Amino acid sequence: MLDAMVGFLGKNALTAYLAMMAVRLVELHRVLKPTGSLYLHCDPTASHYLKILLDAVFGARNFRNEIVWKRTSAHNSAKRWGDVHDTLLFYSHSENHCWNVVLQAHDAVHVQKKYGTSDEFGAFMPADLTGAGRRSGSSGQEWRTFSPDAMGRHWAIPKKVALTRLPEGEIWETLSTQDKLDALDRAGFIYWPKKDGGFPRFKRYLSEGTTIQSVMTDISPLNSQAQERLGYPTQKPVALLERIINASSNPGDVVLDPFCGCGTTVHAAQKLGRNWIGIDVTHIAIGLIETRLRSAFPGIDYQVIGTPMDADAARDFFNRNDPTKKEFEIWAASKLGFIPQAKKGADGGVDGVRWFGVNEEFRAVVSVKGGAKVGVEMVRSLDAVVTAQGAQVGVLLTLERPTKPMLDWAAQAGMCEVPGFAPVNRIQIVTIEQALSLRERAVEMPARRDDTFKKAPRETPSGRQGALDL
Repeated sequence: MLDAMVGFLGKNALTAYLAMMAVRLVELHRVLKPTGSLYLHCDPTASHYLKILLDAVFGARNFRNEIVWKRTSAHNSAKRWGDVHDTLLFYSHSENHCWNVVLQAHDAVHVQKKYGTSDEFGAFMPADLTGAGRRSGSSGQEWRTFSPDAMGRHWAIPKKVALTRLPEGEIWETLSTQDKLDALDRAGFIYWPKKDGGFPRFKRYLSEGTTIQSVMTDISPLNSQAQERLGYPTQKPVALLERIINASSNPGDVVLDPFCGCGTTVHAAQKLGRNWIGIDVTHIAIGLIETRLRSAFPGIDYQVIGTPMDADAARDFFNRNDPTKKEFEIWAASKLGFIPQAKKGADGGVDGVRWFGVNEEFRAVVSVKGGAKVGVEMVRSLDAVVTAQGAQVGVLLTLERPTKPMLDWAAQAGMCEVPGFAPVNRIQIVTIEQALSLRERAVEMPARRDDTFKKAPRETPSGRQGALDL
């Protein structure tokens, strides 16, 4: 199928993306449980091509839904309709996939139009008690002079809702259709139109919500002021992933996000009591997810696989990294709780920033040095950068142990004094080994700030286990 697409579309950025996705979809299908499901989130540019690939991998019979999520309120586009939605393609591994009924709130306009009647149980909408097509059993027979068969229909009682209302719930299966209707009527859940001869209807209460729909407009996108926004460009709302995880998994199941970005999926999985695995290819993403999890779930237990765990592994990472050493610098700065400067190119000697103070009005900068040779000129250079940029604290993070002249220069560089807090050294030297063992505590700050990017709201710990893979 991929060969056919490349033959039709040619070799370009789109088909390179499809080739990358194809092998991953094959592997995801391989590791998915028979009861498992896959949700692929994409924009309309490639969704139709991805659906063809998914049909080839999962089988067209296992396609469940195309879900539309309104990801932004409005978008002005020249000579076309405003592009405001993303697509989620929902496939299952088999017919025996996990599915849970998840409810959502009704649309406000729908409520105003349909739920104008109420009783002691609240506002309700008179809903149809019949379904299309005739039936030969009791569901097609007359009840209290009303015959659905005469209209080419049959009695269709909403079982799940009815079971929550009736004391006869434990023997529901033994009742005839007419007995069930009698029971509902005695309980007050049948609506009789005031007009004589009006066909009886079922009271569908507003408080019961409605099942999730394939067009989602009730989950707001993350605007610049959203509390959960962390500063990651493709961040999705936690509520969106909660809805998906609740629908297609149960507590204790495993949720895998192979492109976990800023970690919204693993955050939602942890919150809902699922085990989880998140995979990403960049150190800036893994660093952000670690900070997000520690902020939202204090004491959380998880394992990071694929990043250096000791100084020797860090040296190997430095030697194998790209010539710019940018990924190494991002990883190292994240270990101290600094916001990495992820852009490639000249950085002015600053590889990360960390804010502190009562109102986070003060700034610390970090400079990462991974080479085998260290010397006092590195400390002098950092001292100059701190002065030039108006920062209050400078941290030199090195793979190798500092020399005595380096320590002497740092000691003579003075103190950073913030009113109301104990003074700390203005220039500090930390080794990668210290950063790996002490993390943010390896740096002395007048007022510690426990987050990089923006702090995630604290959640109730669930005790689930997780793993992040780089």
